[in-house]
Amino acid sequence: MDVTRKNFTECLKSLQKVVKDASFLSIDGEFTGLDSPQLGQISPYDYPDERYQKIRTGSSDFLLIQFGLCAFRFIEDKQRYEVKSYNFYIFPRPYSRHAPDHRFLCQSSSLEFLASHGFDFNKVIREGISYLTPTQEASLRETLEKQHHTTMQFSSPLFTSPDGVNPVSSKGPVAIPDEQKDFVDSILRKISEFLEKNDGETLDLPVCTGFQRKLIYQSVRQKFKTGIHLQTKNGENKDRFIVCTRVSSEDHMKQKEAQKLEIEQLELEEAVGFTKVIRILSESCKLIIGHNMLLDLAHILHQFYYPLPPTYEDFKSMTRCAFPRLLDTKLMASTHPFKDKIFTTALGDLVKVLQGEPFKMPNVDISEGYTKYSVNSDQHHEAGFDAFITGMCFASMANYLGSFQQPPLATVQATSSLIEPFLNKVFLMRSPDIPYMDLAGVDLHPKRDHVFHITFPKEWKATDLYQLFSPFGNINISWVDDTSAVVSLYKKENASAVLKSLCQEGAAYTVTSFEKFKMADFSGENPHQQCPRKRSVPMVDLEVPSKKRRSLNVDAPPFQSRFITPIPEEMEEQEQNGGVVSSKNGGNQNGKEKEKTMEVDSSEKEAGKKNTKDKTSKSLEKTGKPTADKLFDEPPAW
Repeated sequence: MDVTRKNFTECLKSLQKVVKDASFLSIDGEFTGLDSPQLGQISPYDYPDERYQKIRTGSSDFLLIQFGLCAFRFIEDKQRYEVKSYNFYIFPRPYSRHAPDHRFLCQSSSLEFLASHGFDFNKVIREGISYLTPTQEASLRETLEKQHHTTMQFSSPLFTSPDGVNPVSSKGPVAIPDEQKDFVDSILRKISEFLEKNDGETLDLPVCTGFQRKLIYQSVRQKFKTGIHLQTKNGENKDRFIVCTRVSSEDHMKQKEAQKLEIEQLELEEAVGFTKVIRILSESCKLIIGHNMLLDLAHILHQFYYPLPPTYEDFKSMTRCAFPRLLDTKLMASTHPFKDKIFTTALGDLVKVLQGEPFKMPNVDISEGYTKYSVNSDQHHEAGFDAFITGMCFASMANYLGSFQQPPLATVQATSSLIEPFLNKVFLMRSPDIPYMDLAGVDLHPKRDHVFHITFPKEWKATDLYQLFSPFGNINISWVDDTSAVVSLYKKENASAVLKSLCQEGAAYTVTSFEKFKMADFSGENPHQQCPRKRSVPMVDLEVPSKKRRSLNVDAPPFQSRFITPIPEEMEEQEQNGGVVSSKNGGNQNGKEKEKTMEVDSSEKEAGKKNTKDKTSKSLEKTGKPTADKLFDEPPAW
């Protein structure tokens, strides 16, 4: 169901019950842009607090303009889900001169990407639902009350004395400029004729400026002590004019002012708009599902809740307060027991994988009056559709967990303990050793002794770095700019020899530990921390089947997840966008900046797998805690 300001009020009446009855909710968002260069591009070796600061900047600059919501209600006797999906169009329209008039950024690649998928920008601007944060709403309510109080005081015969001075305060009438006297006199004559003829109950005055309206209000109150009520209204083209209404007494005048205040309060309620949807979701405490949902959360909180806090820990607290139960299907699909059976976690690909063995899509019925989405539809990047398939993917994976139980469970509900290991952890994109942010606990903090920062002449290319580090085995390169990069070793045991061998006086390069580089980063002494890379780097061909693709040995001990290889949706629409990716799942990154990979022979792969398996097993036996190698402590049945 498409929801705009035309049908929003009607939709809101039923939404609260829909959410209350839902077993779980799934969401998705579309934005005017994704990343902001002020704090640099996303790096594979960002710590969670660093990544948050980069996300925070972008969330402040760009807007969420389409929000998808899908409510899944499980019907026990039918063993099916009833699905109701919503596609909200959102635009920050100022409803009055006192309301905020938002300024926001757009990223050309993001808009082009949305346009290529049929996004209707005219519909957003013309029919988008407005919104206000709680702080803005409180401020406007206070302003409204003050205006009403002033108007009532101004309407009283005691407001001005015969000589035009307010006896209660020092406030007096505004002097009418000479050039405005004819205009004001003509208005007073019209009102006099209106009152004398007793023809009709209202009189519309001509459209005029704010200052002219002020003069009219003042002059009418001075000349006509009672008998008339004034109210400013908006015309079809947002032109403002004054409506004069006959009143029979001061009580009648108060009644008119009370009606005026009621109308203005209703207008304010309408201006709060989409924020009410977020409040309903927050107050429900229902499980909310997203796919690669960090960006969605940041935008939702900043735009409809409160400004994102400056510290990462406060952000985690704020998120838990607003949404106590979250689950990221991208992270779920990337971890045990799914990662060995799902080889791509891009949303469009994931939904296809989950339609085949050993998975099974849940049985669903689309409610009457709602968009008839299907997992086989091609409506990607419409927020409502993406929310729908996100919910379908979750239900399929949750039900797969039930197959490990004795006896097997056909359906795993959103309240089941089987999904607890995945709760309140959101996927951290392109991070090889910190795959998620833990919103309810302590984040992983892996050792990075095998990671180094290197500066070198501008003429150097990737082959020069490979040659320099060749004695220490395979490496991964993450470019910082044209003269520096972060290099990680796949053989961690060789890390101690790097600095001893490569730190030489008079060399054209300098190598430092990653820890020392980060310390300089935090202190502001690092000259490379925000410089964009311009060097041309060959892209990885993601169309090549995984068995034939040239890639690093992702099963080697230092990297026990596939996060090190480029994520498919990061390259999504690569050809259509001229090498620039624009999607929430992939970010806006030039293909030249993707990490390079090297080929490893099959014997090293097999040895790496065995070595990793042994190390992981011993690590869990020792600590019992999640590590970067094994993300969660799953139930024994898994």
